[in-house]
Amino acid sequence: MKNQVIKVTAEIKTSENDISHRSLVSFLSEVPVPLKEAMTTFIESHPNWDQYRLVEAALAGFLVHNGVKSRAVTRLYLDNMFSKKSAREEL
Repeated sequence: MKNQVIKVTAEIKTSENDISHRSLVSFLSEVPVPLKEAMTTFIESHPNWDQYRLVEAALAGFLVHNGVKSRAVTRLYLDNMFSKKSAREEL
């Protein structure tokens, strides 16, 4: 199965207590075609989501659901799930 490479920007919090101060980390990741197609379909049908918000929510959700005890990560997850803005609009 051929993978597509997408550029993703993830937010890293500078401290547990300083949610408003963000630094950005860019990375490239190979994504299987079916996953990329599903992301594209989801984003096209949900205009307040973009690839950045989707990946950030997925990463934060994975970490929260797998036992990471970080208020900053939990806040990222909840903010992404219940925000009406895309990640790019917030920058």
